[in-house]
Amino acid sequence: MSRPQHPSEETSRAVERSSGELATLASRRMEENLAWYRRLSAEERSQVGLVAQAGISQFIAWFHQEEEHSPSAISIFANAPQELTRSVSLRQTLDLVRTVVDVVESRVESLAGPGDEQLLRESVLRFSREIAFAAAEVYAGAAEARGAWDARLEALVVDAVLRGEADDSMQSRASALGWGDVADVTFVVGSTPSTATGAVPAVDDLRRSVRQHGVEALAIVQRSRLIAILGGTREASRVVEQVVDCFGPGPIVLGPTVPHLFAAGRSARAALSGLSAAAAWPDAPRILDADALLPERALAGDPPARRVLVDRIHRPLGAKGHAPLLQTATAYLETGGSLEATARALFVHPNTVRYRLGRISDVIGYDLTTPREAWAVRIALALGRLSGAPPVTPLASTPSRMPSLTADLEESSKLSPSTS
Repeated sequence: MSRPQHPSEETSRAVERSSGELATLASRRMEENLAWYRRLSAEERSQVGLVAQAGISQFIAWFHQEEEHSPSAISIFANAPQELTRSVSLRQTLDLVRTVVDVVESRVESLAGPGDEQLLRESVLRFSREIAFAAAEVYAGAAEARGAWDARLEALVVDAVLRGEADDSMQSRASALGWGDVADVTFVVGSTPSTATGAVPAVDDLRRSVRQHGVEALAIVQRSRLIAILGGTREASRVVEQVVDCFGPGPIVLGPTVPHLFAAGRSARAALSGLSAAAAWPDAPRILDADALLPERALAGDPPARRVLVDRIHRPLGAKGHAPLLQTATAYLETGGSLEATARALFVHPNTVRYRLGRISDVIGYDLTTPREAWAVRIALALGRLSGAPPVTPLASTPSRMPSLTADLEESSKLSPSTS
């Protein structure tokens, strides 16, 4: 950028002498015309005033130079604190530039010597354009630095969740990311999309898509896995269904929803265990909860999954008063799900078996007539026996079935008399 001619010595001296007056007039004009400026704190207004004064001083120095050169407008913002970009937006900075330009233009007639009026106006406009570009560069640099720092904090928080380290440092980092009060947190893991050219596009796409549904998200790529922590929703599976294209091929596993981020380690362990074991269920749905993979996780050696199966299935059936239910479940599974064969093995009426199967479903929430759920119960009962829980009384050692038969006939009277 260059000027076709140079200002006269009279104009240069007049502009230089007016620097303080122009800065004061610019501050007064901002106070009168810019509502956002009036809302700033005294310290922030002082910082904005310094930027305006630096801009005027830089313009005067550039205008006074005899040789042609491009002004170093970026130096206008050199002394402005980084925090100023948080309280003053780029649009507001451009308002500041326009105000300063208007102030200088309003004084052109009194500052410019004879014949220099048009030159001074053009110089102000050229310099204001340079300031605008410099402001955009400053804000872009601040946004990039802030984004890089936020991404680093995000990775550290997710890594802390993976390691189960819910300490003060994690709390501080989560708060800096706005996650200090986020409730209803779910850990989600799947594969990284093969179309992604790197970790950043995959993470950005997922985060952007999730937030369109009003849900907070932390996301990282860890090797071939795309990991997300969703917050602020009890319907994480519904959200994942809407953003499924952000993941690569293969299963997407959701851990249990926990109250807050600092309890997310449990959700993370369940989801990661489920993803590792999902290959054992060829017909599994694309999106599934980690609890749906409890049998596979138990077979893969996941201790929490084994404990959950034993506590959820074996212990309730083995509780006091439920011995017939445990015997019935064992016999039903051993006979391949046959009502008649189970009834013969237990010396009871088939309707009694039907009744007990309904009771079993009520007690443990698993339906033995469904192959998938029957398989889960079978594994849970085996794990319960291995854990040292009291064994089921062997059928062959049952001394007499008459009292039990009488009770079962009373139970089965509630059902249809049809047996097949």
